[in-house]
Amino acid sequence: MSDKNIVLNVNGIEVIYNHVILVLKGVSLQVPEQGIVSLLGGNGAGKTTTLRAISNLLKGERGDVTKGSIELRGERIENLTPADLVNRGVVQVMEGRHCFAHLSIEENLLTGSYTRTDKGEIAANLDKVYTYFPRLKTRRTSQAAYTSGGEQQMCAIGRALMTNPSVMLLDEPSMGLAPQIVEEVFNIVKDLNDKEKVTFLIAEQNTNMALKYSDYGYIMESGRIVMDGEAADLRTNEDVKEFYLGMGGGERKSFKDVKSYKRRKRWLA
Repeated sequence: MSDKNIVLNVNGIEVIYNHVILVLKGVSLQVPEQGIVSLLGGNGAGKTTTLRAISNLLKGERGDVTKGSIELRGERIENLTPADLVNRGVVQVMEGRHCFAHLSIEENLLTGSYTRTDKGEIAANLDKVYTYFPRLKTRRTSQAAYTSGGEQQMCAIGRALMTNPSVMLLDEPSMGLAPQIVEEVFNIVKDLNDKEKVTFLIAEQNTNMALKYSDYGYIMESGRIVMDGEAADLRTNEDVKEFYLGMGGGERKSFKDVKSYKRRKRWLA
């Protein structure tokens, strides 16, 4: 990927939990301005840890970035607080939605504007969220606990939109949702990218759906990036089709079993 207009640059990071468990092993990736990039791989590959390293949410789980660097528009950000990052336009939508169950949908959305004081713009942002998620408008007075998984996912993304983000990190947005709702959520992501110019980094196990809507993809295994490329190329790659799209009949379970596959040296910290 060209260095032109790179908004997010992750350079050879290692992450250790509890001072002993090495989870990420030299992960490097780039996200271009106003792009949609997918981080793909199975459960436990390291996708969530990568997002949490970027948004600096590791400390609560006794995790640390011990090597490498993370840059936002050329500025090192790995030592900033999550609040600092939100103020710089980086917001993460956590896996599992994490809506406040006892609050209404609208109250959940307004928590996304907690640090803001511009009431007129907050109201305008709320209207914008309802434009992209009309289902939320009809359920705005309903307690989040009594809404569907799809509505809660929309609420979580809408809440993130209330921060006026330029970069949004989505962690497993398709988890637990019916295929029709997954398609609806990804269509909205595409609309936000096209119309609001929001840059997305999406961690997903649903490889087919993620690559359908992404410009570029990275595939992770065991804390490392093992393949990357344009989304259209990855969708037609025979190994990706076999391992991640369920279109092969072989017994191989990992890219490590592909004899012709050779790991390449990637960006160095």
